[in-house]
Amino acid sequence: NYPGRARTADELRSDLDKAISIIPCKPRVNLHAFHMEPGPKRIDRNEYGPRHFSNWANWAKERKYGLDFNGSFFNHPMASSGFTLSSRKKNIRNFWIDHAIASRHIGAYFGKKLRTACITNIWIPDGFKDTPIDRKTPREILTKSLDTIFTEHISPAYNLDSLEGKLFGIGTESYVVGSHEFYLAYAVAKNKLLCMDTGHYHPTESVADKISAVLCQLDQIMLHVSRGVRWDSDHTVTLTDEIKSLAEEIVGGGYFNRVHFGLDFFDASINRVAAWVIGARSLLKALLFAFLKPEKILRQAEIRGDYTTRLSLLEELKTLPFSAIWDYYCYKQSVPQADAWLHEIHTYEKEVLSKRKG
Repeated sequence: NYPGRARTADELRSDLDKAISIIPCKPRVNLHAFHMEPGPKRIDRNEYGPRHFSNWANWAKERKYGLDFNGSFFNHPMASSGFTLSSRKKNIRNFWIDHAIASRHIGAYFGKKLRTACITNIWIPDGFKDTPIDRKTPREILTKSLDTIFTEHISPAYNLDSLEGKLFGIGTESYVVGSHEFYLAYAVAKNKLLCMDTGHYHPTESVADKISAVLCQLDQIMLHVSRGVRWDSDHTVTLTDEIKSLAEEIVGGGYFNRVHFGLDFFDASINRVAAWVIGARSLLKALLFAFLKPEKILRQAEIRGDYTTRLSLLEELKTLPFSAIWDYYCYKQSVPQADAWLHEIHTYEKEVLSKRKG
């Protein structure tokens, strides 16, 4: 409940503008369906369309940003049973199928207007809190729902479909219908993007290790970069060993142009604009660190079996003057260096966020 939460789309866009002014890269912005701006007539999620996101598209076009999109399959009466696209009830299932189809149309609208393909991602909360008897049927139903959603061909120049799995969630501790294995198999079979959220796996699993495994079969993947803390995945991204390993695997493997990066975290215990900045700058630091790594020398040592040199160089990398290069990069991008950006956040909080009530 940190004060200053955006109450309108205009306020949210203002917050994004402030955050992006401090982040040293040209970003994309990912919207959820619940970020729509309604007209005079109240409509439900299965009726959303491009007209409800035209202000977002105009905002992004003016700034030359790309937009990505997520359907919102939760916090809704039609999701109260815990099942959406895999529901055994036809009316519930069809409602969410229509929402997913509407989301693809919104994504295609973004792609056409902004001239950069929108990634439209599907994540659903379906599953059981306690041990299920029938694991098969919900997954068979989900397969049929996805097939229906993807019946209409939309040019990949405008829209790319992405599917996001999860190990477990609150209320689905024992069984998740849309697991990693389910979506991996579907993505390979139907040529869709697999979305891997770094907070959606067991804490002992390495998402970095999965990159080369899945990209042997898939052309592209989507990453939701998050930070898991025990059972909760959505903490502000920091420069952890896991994030550095992820970046090193992508850059070192030559996958940089085949991986789409999204930051997936929400933390309302701190200034929300600062959270965006911290997370984005942390991922950029990890990528810069990976690009500075002497990959060719390390690979040559590994190929000739010189693991002593490999280990020694990896240790030396840890104390090289990375921060000076990061500061120079920020300088070249005309954004604040080191922690100088905090002054801008504090000023924005004092002049803008603190005046928001309710």
